[in-house]
Amino acid sequence: MGKLIKKAILPAGGLGTRFLPATKASPKEMLPIVDKPMIQYAIEEARSCGIEEFIIITGKYKRAIEDHFDSAFELEESLKKAGKKRQLDEISRLNNLNFAYIRQKAALGLGHAIHCAKPYVKDEPFAVLLSDDIIEPGSNLLRSMMNLYKEYDSPILALQKVPLPEVNKYGIIEGIRERDNVYRINSLVEKPSQSNAPSDMAIIGRYILTPDIFDILDGIGPGKGGEIQLTDALYGLLKKRQIYGYVFSGQRYDAGDKLGYLKATVDLALKNPLISLHFREYLIEVVKGLKN
Repeated sequence: MGKLIKKAILPAGGLGTRFLPATKASPKEMLPIVDKPMIQYAIEEARSCGIEEFIIITGKYKRAIEDHFDSAFELEESLKKAGKKRQLDEISRLNNLNFAYIRQKAALGLGHAIHCAKPYVKDEPFAVLLSDDIIEPGSNLLRSMMNLYKEYDSPILALQKVPLPEVNKYGIIEGIRERDNVYRINSLVEKPSQSNAPSDMAIIGRYILTPDIFDILDGIGPGKGGEIQLTDALYGLLKKRQIYGYVFSGQRYDAGDKLGYLKATVDLALKNPLISLHFREYLIEVVKGLKN
């Protein structure tokens, strides 16, 4: 049986070029979706699964992430005196969590970002959450992956079926279906062309990894895009141990893409009890105006 997952890594050192100029001096991970930065959705998702230690891999201009998850005594006192309990609860709900920040000196890829956390993870299994992959709050994806890890004591990758024309955006697996939603992975490739893709099962931004991945990352060079690719390291790890995939059938938003970000904003706003009614009415009026 696998060890308890206590730590999560959140890579946040990328350049955010798809959201320029907004991300020129501000982290993409701090872009708000309704009333929370996208990275907070990932933190809350992990926290709901019992994870309380977070290692955030940052880069230049990322100080806002540290400030956001730090306590804000003056603001909290001001809200307390004003009797604004809801707002106070919102900004202090994560104060009991433990955060460590590691500076990734250059944006050299997801594999490199994860390797930066090696001294902090040591010999423990850990979760990786990519905060621009927004999983609908309340979904059981990460919890299901953690339960599967306990059963198999092997790395677990989140998978989702994608349209074939989009396989060149993802790591793609080749595998055998073991049972409902579970695949035994035999091979994987980073961003293949449609003609060379082994399947339409894409690796999405949730991972349960074991510390032996660091030994593989120690020895690999740059892959696609000149970056240290996690998919390449997983391919190397697959030669030494079995890796499994868990197929997610719920709602996921690629908020690293402008259209995906807007879809997440609209859908989550429609589910927010504070604004959903008036926002729905506004959208109906907009659509009516487009038809006229």
